[in-house]
Amino acid sequence: MRIGILGGTFDPIHIGHLVLGEEALSKLKLDQIWFIPTGKPWLKESLEITDGLNRLEMVKIATKSNPRFVASSIEIDRSGPTYTIDTLRYLKDKLGTKTSIYFILGLDTLANFH
Repeated sequence: MRIGILGGTFDPIHIGHLVLGEEALSKLKLDQIWFIPTGKPWLKESLEITDGLNRLEMVKIATKSNPRFVASSIEIDRSGPTYTIDTLRYLKDKLGTKTSIYFILGLDTLANFH
């Protein structure tokens, strides 16, 4: 299986996120895109963001029409600050070697990526 991981605050999720997911499915020949709303984003500690469960619900509503889109609560379920590396390590362990994981970034995130 080939899974794309698209994380973010999703406050709110919007058409750009969905288009990015569709493009990744097509261009990378993925089986699924997992939309993973961040739990407590350490980069946005000083900002007010919508509660994680509400953001997860928005993601579920926005992605429900595409059976290849999956809304995941794994970062919201984890306590403490959310770090992408922890999520990717968790998914690698959980999904095993038969699943290829593709990490997807939007341009807004890539611009701040070191």
